[in-house]
Amino acid sequence: MEARSRERERERERESRRLRHIFYSIISVDNLLAAWCEFLRGKRRRRDVAEFSLHLTDNIVEIHHELTDKSYCHGGYHAFKVNDPKPRDIHKASVKDRLVHHALYRVLYPHFDRKFIHDSYSCRLGKGTQRAINRFRDFGRKVSQNHSKTVWVLKCDVRKFFASIDHKVLKEVLRKDIADDDTSWLLDQVIDSFSSGTVGKGLPLGNLTSQLLVNIYMNEFDHFVKRRLKAKYYIRYADDFVILHRDCDYLEELLSLINEFLHSRLKLKLHPNKVSITTLASGVDYLGWVHFPKHRVLRTITRDRMFRRLEDGSSKESVASYLGLLSHGNAYAVQKEVEQYIQE
Repeated sequence: MEARSRERERERERESRRLRHIFYSIISVDNLLAAWCEFLRGKRRRRDVAEFSLHLTDNIVEIHHELTDKSYCHGGYHAFKVNDPKPRDIHKASVKDRLVHHALYRVLYPHFDRKFIHDSYSCRLGKGTQRAINRFRDFGRKVSQNHSKTVWVLKCDVRKFFASIDHKVLKEVLRKDIADDDTSWLLDQVIDSFSSGTVGKGLPLGNLTSQLLVNIYMNEFDHFVKRRLKAKYYIRYADDFVILHRDCDYLEELLSLINEFLHSRLKLKLHPNKVSITTLASGVDYLGWVHFPKHRVLRTITRDRMFRRLEDGSSKESVASYLGLLSHGNAYAVQKEVEQYIQE
C-alpha cells in the first residue's frame, strides 16, 4: 500500500510539472520578434533573410495568424552536403519555417534543459565539448583513484543517429511533458516535415529544433543509464557516449542492456564499428582528442584537417580559435606550427 501511495504521489507530481497553455506564448508576436532577433545573428547578408526582412512586420503578422488559426504548414527543405569532418547531408528550411523553429525553441528549451542530466553536453548552454572532455578527465582520475587503478572505458556511437529518430516515439516522449494539444500540433508539423527516406523516421541536421528534440529523445536513455543501470561515470555528447568503470566484465554486461533499451524503447542501433571497451591507459579516442590517464593529444585526423584548412587560407580569427582549441590538451608542438600562420 505504501509503495502504491508513493507511486501515485510521483505520478501527481509528474502531471503537475507538464507544460500547459504555452501555445500562445510560442506564437505571440512578441516571441516571434524576439525569435527573429536571435535568428538574424550572422545571417543579415544572406539573400533569403534580406528578402524576408523587407516586409518583416507583414511576415511576422502573417505567421502569427497562420499559427493562430492552424493554417500554417511547414514547407520543404533545400538539401546540400558539407564535410565536417565527414560528409553530412544538411537540410535547410525556409526563413519562415526557421523563424517558427526559433520561436518554439525559446519557450521549450528552458523547461526541458532542467530535466536533462548534468553529464549531457551537446547543444546546451554552459556545456559543450570542452566541458565534456574535462569531465572525462575528472572521471578518469576518480575511477582510477588518482591513477593507481586500471580504468576501462565503454565507448559507443549510435548508427545513423539523426536519420534513425522515430517520429512516433519522439511524439510520445514529448507528450509526457507537454499537456497542450496546440503545441503538440505545431511540434508535429515540424517533426513530420522531414523523413530520411523511411516514412516516420529522421530529423534534419539543419533545424535548430532538431538539436533540442534529439536531446529530449536521448534523455530517456540518459535516465535509464543513470537510474536503472546506476552508471555513475557516464558522459554523453549527442550520440557519442562513454561509461568508465574498473570492471571490464561489468561494462560487457551493461552493453547488452544498453543495446536492448536503445532497440526496444528508442528504435536505435549502436554502430557495430564504433563500440569498444578499452583501458584508458591504451588511449581513448573521444570528441576529437585521444585521452590517456594524465594527458590528452589531438586526434591525428583532426590535426590533419586543421592544417589543410590553414593551407587553404584562414583568417587571424580562425587561427586564434585553433590555438584556443589546442590549449586544452598536450599539443605544444602543434601550437607552434599553427602560430607560424599568424606570422605569415
